[in-house]
Amino acid sequence: MEVKNSVEKVPVINTWRKSGENILPVKINDVNLPAEGYNIYPVHPLGKNKIFNGYPSLALWIIEQKTVIIDGYIGVFWQEIESLLQQEFTKHHIRVNWIRSSASVKTPHEVSQMVDPFLGEAQSVWGKKTSLKLADFFNSDYHLIQPDATYEINIVIGMGAALLNWNAPVIYLEIPKNEIQYRMRAGSVANLGANDVADGAEMYKRFYFVDWVVLNDHKVQILDHISVVADVQHQSDVNWIPANELRKGLKHISQTLFRVRPWFEAGAWGGHWLQKNIEGLNKNEKNYAWSFELIVPENGIVFESDGNLLEVAFDFLMITEFQSVLGKHAPVFGTEFPIRFDFLDTIDGGNLSVQCHPSLKYIREEFGENITQDETYYILECKDDAKVYLGFQEDINPADFNKALINSQQFNREIDIEKYVQVHDAKKHDLFLIPNSTVHSAGANNLVLEISATPYIFTFKMYDWLRLGLDGKPRPINIEHAFKNLDFSRKGNVVTEELISKPSVIEQGNDWELIHLPTHEEHFYDVHRLEFDTEITVKTNNACHILMLVEGTAIKVKNTDGNITCFSYAETFVIPAAAESYILINAGKGRAKVIKAFVKDEVDFGPI
Repeated sequence: MEVKNSVEKVPVINTWRKSGENILPVKINDVNLPAEGYNIYPVHPLGKNKIFNGYPSLALWIIEQKTVIIDGYIGVFWQEIESLLQQEFTKHHIRVNWIRSSASVKTPHEVSQMVDPFLGEAQSVWGKKTSLKLADFFNSDYHLIQPDATYEINIVIGMGAALLNWNAPVIYLEIPKNEIQYRMRAGSVANLGANDVADGAEMYKRFYFVDWVVLNDHKVQILDHISVVADVQHQSDVNWIPANELRKGLKHISQTLFRVRPWFEAGAWGGHWLQKNIEGLNKNEKNYAWSFELIVPENGIVFESDGNLLEVAFDFLMITEFQSVLGKHAPVFGTEFPIRFDFLDTIDGGNLSVQCHPSLKYIREEFGENITQDETYYILECKDDAKVYLGFQEDINPADFNKALINSQQFNREIDIEKYVQVHDAKKHDLFLIPNSTVHSAGANNLVLEISATPYIFTFKMYDWLRLGLDGKPRPINIEHAFKNLDFSRKGNVVTEELISKPSVIEQGNDWELIHLPTHEEHFYDVHRLEFDTEITVKTNNACHILMLVEGTAIKVKNTDGNITCFSYAETFVIPAAAESYILINAGKGRAKVIKAFVKDEVDFGPI
């Protein structure tokens, strides 16, 4: 996968959020859902009286509690939320003692010195995941703060509020990571402990390697104390849910099925298939390079009750129900979901950069990740001239290749990349295998379903066709990192023999076939394709299945509880291990074909 450039985006639509994409509506009636086809707002119904709307109702709940902790994630507009709640308290003539956790955070200089060792070099795209805890960001006397009994209500508000360990209910303010980035691009939020807004790429790096790490850990630590979860992605509105109802919803989907909310991004090489074929996307956007179908560190899950929509981070599902989701692989991955699905759209676009990804040893030592970025390219759509660059030519000379890349970077010279890297014709349903350290690129005129291990930002670009990013600046080139990882034995005939999957039928019935698309021995996950005319029953065998309809128009999925859910072409959905079995029913014309990715039975990374 080629990582998104965090400063690339389209014009500002307001002063607090910079994106061409619509925000998730507050109410389902505000969504123009397509009658059929891909749905950008998948929701999970909870039943009536589970999700409540508005600051007036949340304020009434607080009034009943008297003493409340309001904690939450980076990117929240804390002052605005305090003001909106205070307006409600004023209507009820209630005096409130507001204690702001931000007042006890160490100085920006102290925080900067503390986090700098985890941010790598100043111009580097990557840092290393921090070992810091949220408490490290606060002054040593922070824990001494207590409620003031002379007030009718005491509220401590801000990131780390629950560190005070008051005997009081916790309201947790949640915001999706795409919306955090839209606020970042608008300059309306800053990093944890920082007063100033930094360059977008630097802010994202600090989010990824520091802020999100400590806040995710904090969420785990306070989970049992959370009484209410509130979705505050909207500037002046809120939907909120009692935590026990959220837990019930998470438990239910962990035993049946779920689909996360996808989100979409433009890029230097982006194409137009997604834009033309998915209703609800911005037709005026320059292009769409990515669809984050299931990149769970940045996806959310949307619940619905009484028409109110509430989105929570995927983290909530994994930290509460990872054993149900992952089954027999839970001891290996813990709360880290192992597989991702995303689209790379180059149809009527350009080539991705020529790139590779780090070895397991390198990504652990240099960046602090647990597993590395092993990928595959499944060709979902393509034009007749579509290509994939994969593996080296038989006569590759690493020194010559390195010299050519450096000269290109220094003198802005084109490279005849096919002198060094093989190029292969691409057709629908091909699966190209890209274990770590393999040179590769997706050529123009492909819609690639990238089936991969979860890590997603560790792309070492070596050659980028001399183009600029959408921000008008050269995109980062990482030749030194790449050459510490490239496997030059993946060349010549080895590429066609080992890096292009060779499908075979492993089971079949009267009107169905189970096709195995073998992955590389270094991939910890495998891929099947289920092809059927009417229906097919599938057992999870205590493993999580990630699926997508890759041919046909629609399918229905029937769980053991009898519930039926419909999915359209190109929609990603997940069947947790705990579901045990499910039935896929062809609801369209012609034979249905469904891709299924899952973790192999024997997986051993060493300690994670």
